[in-house]
Amino acid sequence: MARKEPNPIDVHVGSRVRLRRLLVGMSQEKLGEQLGLTFQQVQKYEKGTNRIGASRLYEVSRILNVPVQYFYEEMADNDAHAPGGEQAFAEGDSAPFVMDFVSSSEGLQLNRAFVEIRDPAVRRGIVDMLKALAKSQSPVPE
Repeated sequence: MARKEPNPIDVHVGSRVRLRRLLVGMSQEKLGEQLGLTFQQVQKYEKGTNRIGASRLYEVSRILNVPVQYFYEEMADNDAHAPGGEQAFAEGDSAPFVMDFVSSSEGLQLNRAFVEIRDPAVRRGIVDMLKALAKSQSPVPE
């Protein structure tokens, strides 16, 4: 029996649940406890293997302190369908890379530290510094 691929929208919503959970420093086990689920069920939601129902998504949004719309951010406004019936997201092919980075240990540390900086000028300086560092690491054209 062939395994059915998860719906890209379910995968996106699940990845947003995972991102927010990690950003607030909550374990899958803790989220599961608050939802009355096992951490394995939370894992399946986060991978998009199991679809999150409307009432459950509302509870997740309440627990993680974000509006339900948060879980759909970065998806295209056209019902997430591109021409030809393909699923589309606002960030195109770069979205999975960004989500992978932000969900990594380094990405989470960087994000948490950056969010704690209140001065907009300091934030802008950090962004400029990172751009300069990235540019200096780029290979020199021949």
